[in-house]
Amino acid sequence: MALVLNEEQTMLKESAQGFLSEHAPVSQLRQLRDERSETGYDKATWQQMVELGWSGILVPEAHGGLAFGHVGMGQVMEENGRTLTASPLLSTAVLATSAINYAGSETQKKALLPAVVEGNLLFALALDEGPKYRPSLVKATATASGEGYVLNGEKQFVADAHIADRLIVSARTSGDANDAQGISLFIIDSAASGVDIERVHLADSRNSAMLRLSHVTLPADALLGEQGDAASLITYLTDVANIHLSAELLGISQEVFERTVQYMKERSQYGALIGSYQALQHRAAHMFSEIELAKSIVIKAQQALDVNDSQLSLLASACKAKVSAVATLVTNEGVQLHGGIGMTDELDIGFFMKRARVAEQQFGDRRYHLQRFASLQNY
Repeated sequence: MALVLNEEQTMLKESAQGFLSEHAPVSQLRQLRDERSETGYDKATWQQMVELGWSGILVPEAHGGLAFGHVGMGQVMEENGRTLTASPLLSTAVLATSAINYAGSETQKKALLPAVVEGNLLFALALDEGPKYRPSLVKATATASGEGYVLNGEKQFVADAHIADRLIVSARTSGDANDAQGISLFIIDSAASGVDIERVHLADSRNSAMLRLSHVTLPADALLGEQGDAASLITYLTDVANIHLSAELLGISQEVFERTVQYMKERSQYGALIGSYQALQHRAAHMFSEIELAKSIVIKAQQALDVNDSQLSLLASACKAKVSAVATLVTNEGVQLHGGIGMTDELDIGFFMKRARVAEQQFGDRRYHLQRFASLQNY
């Protein structure tokens, strides 16, 4: 499959670029941070995204969506990276939608997916229980009680939890804390008794929260998929998350590179533009070549999602590891080549570095995915 966009995907990318540059520039994130926004995102901008159909890109047409695929959604995520737009797009329109599409019953799909498309329902995915991503480490428990379950436990750094109407939470229905099997996923009303959500502020000024569950009573139909068999679903969601985070990181890298090159064309030092120095040109050329490589692995991984490639997990980990390395390189160079002012809050360049560092850590950092890639290849 050619590593290029078709006409419709290109049009979506250009539409997203135009909309976000006009309605959700980096200055919007700066304002949300400075105002200590209660929601952490601009509701009017999100509603416009919904009206553009972004909330339904991955939803089947039978449930009111566009069924446009992950390559299409990836273009939107990439443009979101360029403007650092804070929104529920990843947590709701990508991860929750993917989870429900993959494992939801027809009843769940009919009840939840149209509401997501219409922008009436926000989700958060709660998997992590430690400082580093280990999806099989699940201490939270779901105990059978009557015809339902009772959940207890804690989750850490749950993106968008404090704005979510529903939570998709992993809990152990059997086995020990480190067993890959015996894990189930549940859909929980965030307003349910026993659910405590504590918002935390991370370096990237985006939404995150600590989640505590204390004797949360759930009906049987809160179970997403089969009991004790969520390992494959979690693996799939990890792959989806990392491929779309990689698209966002690619957007960040491209934007930082372009801003840095433009600065090199304008900034004079010792009577000459700094862009005229060969050593700095070499650094810019290195960034450019790495970004081009990242573009290829990102679109390859997006295509793998759309065709359910047998090597999806391998490609997802290769993608996240490579693009994380590129984003680290480019954001570091961006700050350094801007000189002393690059370290200040006056310029936007630091916002890109902060978001990149958090996105790199979500659902496994570069080292995690290098190890995962090696294991999948039996190295």
